[in-house]
Amino acid sequence: MNLDFVTLTLDNLEAEHLSCIIRSKKPHPGVEAKRRWLAERIPEGHIFRKLNVKEAVFIEYAPLETAWVPILGENYLYLYCLWVSGSYKGQGIGQALLESCLADAERQGKSGVCMLGSRKQKAWLSDQAFAKKFNFRVVDQTENGYDLLALSFDNTLPRFAQNVKQMRIENQELTLFYDDQCPFINQYIETIRKECAADAIPLSLNPIDSLEKAKSLPCVFNNWACFYKGHFETVNLLNLDALKRILRKG
Repeated sequence: MNLDFVTLTLDNLEAEHLSCIIRSKKPHPGVEAKRRWLAERIPEGHIFRKLNVKEAVFIEYAPLETAWVPILGENYLYLYCLWVSGSYKGQGIGQALLESCLADAERQGKSGVCMLGSRKQKAWLSDQAFAKKFNFRVVDQTENGYDLLALSFDNTLPRFAQNVKQMRIENQELTLFYDDQCPFINQYIETIRKECAADAIPLSLNPIDSLEKAKSLPCVFNNWACFYKGHFETVNLLNLDALKRILRKG
């Protein structure tokens, strides 16, 4: 199969579709925030590679040292997201995208590639069962079910930062940590903000706007993390039903 992949650069970033399922003829605040975020990350070696279509068919990864996740290691790539949607599934496109990442890692002399996983698959994490077919394996874990998966080329291994395993904060309010990488985050934040305001629910919003903040978070993080009553809840984006289930715990 001849696959027409496009890798975003500073030259084509403004013109290219960002491959997420957001339908809007007008500029979308989440998409434009992602575009600005990428403009700062691409010079750091961040890769966004997509099929040349206006659908969610893409892979996104970066050098671990500059990846906005609380994961440590030397000379690795961090795989943020691999997404093949709708009718494009089952055509070998996901395999081709992942193989392009692995080929980049080998060409750059990297020690391997790693990604966030979970002992129970989460909706907003890349499919770790698929990654394990390429010999990714669990190399670190948290007590509440999250895994760090890695494919090592030289037997060195990445690890969760020690702060990840706290999974607690002092703030008792509904607390969200998030960055601008995912175009969906903007609309989820606005929905949660309105719901909390309507029901007088205290809400603490914490935008992650630097690598230092991302590396020092007290939990696993892949663009989003939620705490309530001081306890870590999820890396899943929250629709209203999920939000209400968390709030009922209080």
